[in-house]
Amino acid sequence: MYRASDRVDNAAWIDRLDDARATLDLDEEALSTATDLFLSRAPDDDRGKRVAAAASLYAAALIRGQERSQSAVADAMDVSRLSVQKRWKPILEDAGFSPPTW
Repeated sequence: MYRASDRVDNAAWIDRLDDARATLDLDEEALSTATDLFLSRAPDDDRGKRVAAAASLYAAALIRGQERSQSAVADAMDVSRLSVQKRWKPILEDAGFSPPTW
């Protein structure tokens, strides 16, 4: 859970999520889910926020059935694919979902 002030404090990161959402051709529900996931666990440092936002967007795309590759999400958020790969599963689990077992 997050506070309303977290949304204000992280407005720039939410805008980055929206830009990446558009690049990846995801819908508004995916953005809403990614925003909720990100704000629920946003770290304090900007470097960590970039990775948390990317992993949240990847997880949201999975949740909403709009899968995109880790590489595509990483490119859209300007992080490494490995960063997304390492962090998306804990985000899903914290939100109460079971990661796919592909």
